Amino acid sequence: MKPDAVVLLHGAWMNQWVMAYVTHALRREGFAARALTYSTMTENLEDHLAQLTARIGALDAPRVYLVGHSLGGVIALRYLQRQPDARVSRVVLLGAPVAGCRAAAALSRRSGGYFLLGRSLAVWREPVDVSLPAGVEVGVIAGTRAFGLVRMLVRLPPPNDGVVCVDETRLPAMRDRLVLPLAHSEMLVSPLAARQTAAFLRTGAFQR
Repeated sequence: MKPDAVVLLHGAWMNQWVMAYVTHALRREGFAARALTYSTMTENLEDHLAQLTARIGALDAPRVYLVGHSLGGVIALRYLQRQPDARVSRVVLLGAPVAGCRAAAALSRRSGGYFLLGRSLAVWREPVDVSLPAGVEVGVIAGTRAFGLVRMLVRLPPPNDGVVCVDETRLPAMRDRLVLPLAHSEMLVSPLAARQTAAFLRTGAFQR
């Protein structure tokens, strides 16, 4: 029997290699995991969604799951809202500001905001939509360790992970939510976050 597939989506300014630890951890758990690379500086949301749709469509797997970090989680949510592949049933969002992003909004107002955020700037100017299609289970992991470069540029209300506030990660229809003492980028190298991600993809719930 073919293993379930996982597509991992990275955040702004990054590429697939920042998802390497989580990808490897999920492979050890038996998933066929692979990260997708896209340019958040030179490509827009529609480009990202087209690439994700093509990747999922090419997968030969009984079930497909998504794991999105930061902006990657927003991309995953927008994909879900636009007639996703019927095999996509579970998604984990890691530090994803799906309910708006104060840090991105503040950076966009600065002189040279476009050069900081590139074409991904348009994502943060769209109306917030946290709706979910029926039948898709979403797990949210948020962090509370306020550490990182963005924290030096933007003042954020606590609790936050240095980039994203905990309240920005909430979805009314999410299946489960976990708040961990992790910084924004720390989620990508955390054994605990990786184990919890695998647990949700496998069962639809985080381990307590």
